Amino acid sequence: MHGYECDLAYVHDVGFGDFAREAAPGVLAVLRNAGIIRGLVVDLGCGSGIWAAALIRSGYDVLGIDISKAMIHLARRRAPAARFVHASLLVANLPPCDAVTSIGECLNYTFDRRNTWRGLRSLFRRIYDALQPGGVFIFDIAEAGQMPRRSYSVGKDWAILFEAQPRRGLLIRRMTVFRRLGKLYRRSQEMHRLRLYRREDVAAELRYTGFNLHVLNAYGRFELPPAHAVFVASKTRPKRARPRTR
Repeated sequence: MHGYECDLAYVHDVGFGDFAREAAPGVLAVLRNAGIIRGLVVDLGCGSGIWAAALIRSGYDVLGIDISKAMIHLARRRAPAARFVHASLLVANLPPCDAVTSIGECLNYTFDRRNTWRGLRSLFRRIYDALQPGGVFIFDIAEAGQMPRRSYSVGKDWAILFEAQPRRGLLIRRMTVFRRLGKLYRRSQEMHRLRLYRREDVAAELRYTGFNLHVLNAYGRFELPPAHAVFVASKTRPKRARPRTR
């Protein structure tokens, strides 16, 4: 199972899309401050296309990539002017582009078992090679230090029960979803495993790859929760000696 099946994708879109909406102005500001006011943006883990739609409205071309077929279906409806591909972000073809984004912990998910340090290093190299000179790679991660928590949310035609438990460098999320279809509710369950990283290790790998780097706690005015980090990596610096990572 690749996660974010039909019901969870729907609930994530209608109930939890504010993360992408609130991050969008800050990410657009980063692009413009880098002098990227048009061109192709590749969005890794594009989800239901909220960020892609914001990019299209701002005059950019967009290629969205996601491992969830249900998310790709929603994205194509929301942003028909963008192009979307169903694939793992770890191995999808990356065309020459002006920016790469990945908003919402996408690099943490282990839907693809190749999401290891080796896989992440390979992805960083492929992104660096795909970017035009002066291009930027903007993304966020969930860090080690996540705390256990339980919660629930309820919408007009859905409800979700949520439990998160850190375990040996991973964050295990268990979700039970109820979605109304006609007069009845359908129940589904998903379990997601996220690999947690230290910002220092990720920053070292990015610098080794050749990126010039800023590490932040927010997208503009939109602050991320504790134990999360934002990376703004620019293609401007030659490679350094490989760092030692945990």
